[in-house]
Amino acid sequence: MAMANKLSAEQCLLRLQQINKDLGVPGVPWQINGDSKLAKTVRFDDFIQAWAFMSKVALYAEKNQHHPEWSNVYNTVNIELTTHDVAGLSDKDFALASFIEKSCLI
Repeated sequence: MAMANKLSAEQCLLRLQQINKDLGVPGVPWQINGDSKLAKTVRFDDFIQAWAFMSKVALYAEKNQHHPEWSNVYNTVNIELTTHDVAGLSDKDFALASFIEKSCLI
């Protein structure tokens, strides 16, 4: 698997605007925390929906060898994405965020 390249602050802002334009859950935008994490909180109707969402994302993440930092409490999933190898954000984070947006529509 190819090494990821760290995105510049400008590249991150452009990608952030694009991912928020294509939201699967309107009104729940992604944010950049500091300069190294892409973050979002997603709420579902119940725990089962939240867990199903996490399972779907986990399968994608494992296949792509890029895993979220996340936590779940009942119907809420807090997500942070970062590429540890580059100490910041890379294309991998925005690809995973895009998949997560599609997965929110379960």
